[in-house]
Amino acid sequence: MEKVKAKKHLGQHFLTDLSIAEQIAQAVKGHGGVTKVLEIGPGMGVLTDYLLKGPLDLFIIDIDKESITYLHKKYPELGEKIIQGDFLRLDLRKTFEEKYAIIGNFPYNISSQILFKVLEEKSKITEVVCMLQKEVAKRIASPKGNKDYGILSVLLQAFYDIDYLFSVPPEVFDPPPKVNSGVIRLTRNKTEKLDCSERLFFQVVKAGFATRRKTLRNCLKSFQLPEELKVNSIMDKRAEQLDVADFVFLTQQIEASRGND
Repeated sequence: MEKVKAKKHLGQHFLTDLSIAEQIAQAVKGHGGVTKVLEIGPGMGVLTDYLLKGPLDLFIIDIDKESITYLHKKYPELGEKIIQGDFLRLDLRKTFEEKYAIIGNFPYNISSQILFKVLEEKSKITEVVCMLQKEVAKRIASPKGNKDYGILSVLLQAFYDIDYLFSVPPEVFDPPPKVNSGVIRLTRNKTEKLDCSERLFFQVVKAGFATRRKTLRNCLKSFQLPEELKVNSIMDKRAEQLDVADFVFLTQQIEASRGND
């Protein structure tokens, strides 16, 4: 079959190293006994080949019509499990009524958006194995106190245990990207629900990191902080010094003060 041409506007970089593809496929652990897996952006199916060797109930989605045509010819047995569409706009509840995992070489320009959608679907998505730009992968896996630690780190770590698995050089892609890549695994933790308003938690985290060099006392001014929180030593810290539990505490304090208005 004729090869699919990588399209710059879709951020396509096709993996050509089969050993790396195999490593990524094997990183799916079937957390919680889940075997249904959705691969995002399979391209020409280099990763798909290895996923089909395992005991997985595999679905694949790609926005590229040329890739979809190619994949239907290559994997006729998948039939309707080959989905043409934009993952970011897909109504996942219609396709996946039960829990499932996600895997893929995510387009770097939308990788953060994909992960925010994972957060929206966290009650269903038990595991994510993905390749991202190395800096983004490191940021997501970073612990507090690290300069890479940021908004996505906190929000994802609230609901997932995150492992940085390995780095991938540019030359194993066609065309090679201008950056290094990293593979991470997100495994759903036991937190069903935060002990605070999730919406307010997200707002507090985003505001905390809006100006990284400023203390939380300055970053969170707009939240009308209660007096007892203003004098708490936590407010002298910067957002990157706080873990998930610290942000939950902050959110609880703000939430309680609003309830007393």
